[in-house]
Amino acid sequence: MAEVAAGYRPGRTLPLRVEALRQWRRRRTLVMGAVLAALPFVMMIAFAVGGDRDGGRGDTRITLIDTATASGANFAATCLFVSAGFLLVVPVALFCGDTVASEASWSSLRYLLAAPVPRARLLWSKLVVALGFSLAAIVLLPAVALVAGTAAYGWGPLQLPAGGALPAGDTLPRLALAVAYVFVSQLVTAGLAFWLSTRTDAPLGAVGGAVGLTIAGNVLDAVTALGSWRDFLPAHWQFAWADALQPHLEWGGMAKGAAVSVSYALVLAALAFRGFARKDIVS
Repeated sequence: MAEVAAGYRPGRTLPLRVEALRQWRRRRTLVMGAVLAALPFVMMIAFAVGGDRDGGRGDTRITLIDTATASGANFAATCLFVSAGFLLVVPVALFCGDTVASEASWSSLRYLLAAPVPRARLLWSKLVVALGFSLAAIVLLPAVALVAGTAAYGWGPLQLPAGGALPAGDTLPRLALAVAYVFVSQLVTAGLAFWLSTRTDAPLGAVGGAVGLTIAGNVLDAVTALGSWRDFLPAHWQFAWADALQPHLEWGGMAKGAAVSVSYALVLAALAFRGFARKDIVS
């Protein structure tokens, strides 16, 4: 058995605080945060200058977009609706896909492992921090939208497109539940990006691959000929969070979507840890 140096504790190598500070100081983190924080204000300007909301198409259907300016809560829900399908995929893929691959591209990965940081500890620290930043990104956008929307449109009940409203007292817990589900639904993208990050030395390849595969899942979900097979696609449940904003809270869709998303994420994370444990590190 190999001897262990006195005082060496693998569990204390690469602390989460150190890794979080490293990621926080990176320019892409600040840029992504600025973009997400600016989006609600861009939408407010669009609503102010947009004029007729149906664009002259004569469409009489009422959607969440039509109730966006009813209250701050409606504006936050609208921002979540327009961003959950694609925009929020990007920061999740960026933070999780830029974990190991960036270290390899900088030729610093082998030096981290020579510190010595156990491989499992390295992956665990990077994954936890990446998921933390992903959660912060997903929370940031609706939080800014809620504050800005309340200042612009006032605080009040959440007006539902189909009629009726959620009492103001129930709005914040329901929005929090919706945001939590959006984060859970993005775990598939996080798992894909993280797994690809352990397989390539190109960060953009890991990030782009995760975004591309997520888009491919959305395309497959649009193929109605797949029938019930679409229930096994994470994309099929990505908007199940809307059930949290109904007069009577519905758990069925969110429970199924969460189960599918977590299952895929666990498999991808296991593949990442297994593959990285056997990988020759040359960069």
